[in-house]
Amino acid sequence: MARLAQLKLSMTIAVLLVSIIFALFLGAIVFILQLYLQLWAWYYSIILVIAATVIFILFQFLIGPAIVRLSTRLRYLRPGENPWLESIVKDLADKSGIPMPRLAIVPDKTPNAFVFGRSSRDATLAVHEGLLDELNKDEVRGVIGHELGHVRHKDFLVMTALSAVPLLAYVIARVTFEVAWHGERSSEKDEGRKFRAALILIAAISFLVYIISLLCVMRSSRLREHYADAYSAYLTGSPRQLASALTKIMYGLSLAPHPEREGARTLYIGDPALAKLECQNIIGRKDEYDLDRDGVLDEKELELAMEKEAKSKWLTINRWFHTHPATFQRILLLREIEKEMESGTYSNKRIYAHI
Repeated sequence: MARLAQLKLSMTIAVLLVSIIFALFLGAIVFILQLYLQLWAWYYSIILVIAATVIFILFQFLIGPAIVRLSTRLRYLRPGENPWLESIVKDLADKSGIPMPRLAIVPDKTPNAFVFGRSSRDATLAVHEGLLDELNKDEVRGVIGHELGHVRHKDFLVMTALSAVPLLAYVIARVTFEVAWHGERSSEKDEGRKFRAALILIAAISFLVYIISLLCVMRSSRLREHYADAYSAYLTGSPRQLASALTKIMYGLSLAPHPEREGARTLYIGDPALAKLECQNIIGRKDEYDLDRDGVLDEKELELAMEKEAKSKWLTINRWFHTHPATFQRILLLREIEKEMESGTYSNKRIYAHI
């Protein structure tokens, strides 16, 4: 599986890159404070940067799962509470060669699912009520296969750590700018002016780090979605069911009145923000895509519409800041895998060949 090695290499590079950016970011803050305020010796600055970087990574690793549980209000299933779902997950987990994750239900009517945890052995697979209500059993199976792909690839560990960096940079940028802006500007003291100048410079650097690290995280997130889709196609043997599920998920998320929490977007199988963007453009050109003129876009018409919208240059640039690939790009990958399966040349060595 040479392609899987490429995913691991890409994720490793992303982690190293974001870690270096974060360390340089902290170093710049310490340097600016030292330059303007002369608070401590330079060697203390180096120790402070290294210690802060290590502490932050460990802190995120430890509290990340708890934050996800609290923010999504999930409820863990008792053994035997949902035999059908338990059976599907156990069957696919055994086939995948990974420990069966704990199962949870999220009281949310939007169709979505995600996995999280500190390791593959304590992973949690959470399914929204809306997913079970709106998708058929085969489509749910395709979604489960996708989520188990994330467990197999250990994506949730990487994304939990990566996602914290742009968030922290954004918070620092906002706080320092607000303090500098609302500070006592009338003060003529040199110390006050220096402190305000230092805060403004820190805010500017923090915002730049936020943009750069966010783009890096988003790119990694989009890549791992393609790998999880391909793995689901292999694991379930039915790429078409996941493709159908993705179409329903995209449409269902576009109708949600409130988007999912920003910090958890990278965990979900579908990004609500992207779904709304995709459907907004399609609905705006509904007459063009409604081929049979019945006033309703069926699944085939919706897929054709997504195909055309995916070619838009503006949407391509806009998606740089999205956690997931365009829905039709994901469907196209699954169609290519399905063709190869039907030809009889597909094997476990070619799971990721079309990515």
